[in-house]
Amino acid sequence: MLMAGRSSGIAALLLLFLSAAIQSEPAAAVKPMPQSMSESLILKDSIVKMINANPAAGWKAVMNPHFSNYTVQQFKYILGVKQTPHNALINIPVKTYPKSLKLPKDFDARTSWSHCTSIGRILDQGHCGSCWAFGAVEALSDRFCIHFGINASLSANDLLACCGFMCGDGCDGGYPIFAWRYFVQNGVVTEECDPYFDQIGCAHPGCEPSYPTPTCEKQCKVKNKVWAQTKHFAVNAYKINSDPQNIMAEVYQNGPVEVAFTVYEDFAHYKSGVYKHITGDEMGGHAVKLIGWGTSEHGEDYWLLANQWNRGWGDDGYFKILRGANECGIEEAVVAGLPSAKNLIRNFADMDGGADATA
Repeated sequence: MLMAGRSSGIAALLLLFLSAAIQSEPAAAVKPMPQSMSESLILKDSIVKMINANPAAGWKAVMNPHFSNYTVQQFKYILGVKQTPHNALINIPVKTYPKSLKLPKDFDARTSWSHCTSIGRILDQGHCGSCWAFGAVEALSDRFCIHFGINASLSANDLLACCGFMCGDGCDGGYPIFAWRYFVQNGVVTEECDPYFDQIGCAHPGCEPSYPTPTCEKQCKVKNKVWAQTKHFAVNAYKINSDPQNIMAEVYQNGPVEVAFTVYEDFAHYKSGVYKHITGDEMGGHAVKLIGWGTSEHGEDYWLLANQWNRGWGDDGYFKILRGANECGIEEAVVAGLPSAKNLIRNFADMDGGADATA
């Protein structure tokens, strides 16, 4: 009877796991498809003309050179945010702030923490659906500088390759909140230790639409660096309440956050102004770093965000999106965590060459 009880319990756990897997089938990360001459390109002159002829659009569209040769399927593949199953969010705390907290009308983390060089970096995720990893390591890097004065660039490759199924499917997409859980449980090494595997971008001859997820090696590429010693941890992982006041308060007090939102065809054409969806089909989910907010000269409230499609896309790599209307779902999927001092004492001792460095 005891064995039967155990068997039924295991079966129940397996059913729960399978149910979660089915529910979490990505609405965002799209599997790469064979390229054919008949596939349409993501950039369309008709979309550019429609946006720019609409005085109510609020933003300018162009044929962005970053995606000049991308098909729709190739564009979909780099949108790597999977839809997190609801039952996986039960134990994730949601952070709120008092409404009485006074906040500035406009804010830019790049100027408020001008000594933190990581905040102003624009990266390139290349061929891989790794936006969920980039948004996370970029925000945590910024927070290490803001809270501890450390200008460290953390490794998207560590997270992408080593988090495994806990975070999703690597280059085939992942879950932003579980990236932050990885920081709590496993930490993340520096970019110097484990640089991103795809540094070429998608502009070179013979470019393929996707690369396979890199292998987790747990060994620094720089010989004098030790993997475990370069790990940077987070204290916690949490969501931020979707009310814009809470998101602003979190950024103002603790630094940039990771956000996910739904991308439509027209977003690929963004150049400047305050984006809002005007035309085109849904392409998938994308994660980026939110660094501030403000109000345009036309009176539109916006969020300021850093993308990871290099500086050839958008407004030198950045974009603004309508604030206060949950445009494209951007205010309902905001995640972050606080940096931990774990491992930092040893690192400071090593840098200072102190007597306790080997203790």
